[in-house]
Amino acid sequence: MRLYLKFFSIHFRSAMTYRASFFLSCLGHLLITTNVFLSVVFLLDRFTSVGGYTLPQLALCFAVILSAASLAECFGRGFDAFAKILSQAQFDRMMVRPRSLAFQVLCQDMKPTMLARLLQAVILLVWAVNSGAVAWTPAKALVLALMILCGAALFFGLFLIGAALCFFTMESLEVLNIFTNGPREYGKYPFGIYGRPVLLTLTFLVPLALVQHWPLQYLLGRGPAWYGVLPVVSLLFLIPCVLLWRLGVRHYRSTGS
Repeated sequence: MRLYLKFFSIHFRSAMTYRASFFLSCLGHLLITTNVFLSVVFLLDRFTSVGGYTLPQLALCFAVILSAASLAECFGRGFDAFAKILSQAQFDRMMVRPRSLAFQVLCQDMKPTMLARLLQAVILLVWAVNSGAVAWTPAKALVLALMILCGAALFFGLFLIGAALCFFTMESLEVLNIFTNGPREYGKYPFGIYGRPVLLTLTFLVPLALVQHWPLQYLLGRGPAWYGVLPVVSLLFLIPCVLLWRLGVRHYRSTGS
């Protein structure tokens, strides 16, 4: 962990070399997500609720997804940009170093500008928590923390899948953006709003609903208490992600350069 924080410090100082560019990038990220949530605000200015959800409840829903995605993008950027590592033959050097490959890929690239988006998510989360949308208890507070942390792990697993597929395609697959970048747009509503087929897909195939829709039902008093355990269950998704990564590493053939 100490070495990882050292690498993060290096990336942060590198980003701050051009401070104007850094802060403009942060502002750009903030404007994108603000625009997404403003569409919800304007919609509820006309209607009192959407699918039975009020604005504070939707803010809580969106803040969870935004926090999880921002954490994963900030600290798991190396896997998200893995195609560049392969194309530049940097993976060959990693294989001869006395550190795990996953750790080196993580340290290869980080995105400190995502901290601005994370700060925005925290502000939105604090407002939603204090709005009275949920009757909070210690158990519900724990479930909320699990939704964010397990959600970040889930996004990280999706980045891991994308990186593993690069061993076979040598290029990143844009179709995965539906599940990585897409939730910043459609995650502003509980996934159940989009219909049963979408909810089933995001429950059993890519279990994003296990860290958003189902535990949210428990927080709002619309579902049983065992829904609060589902974020932990979603971590089982990491098993095939890791196995696919190991398969990709075994498939890799050095460029010889």
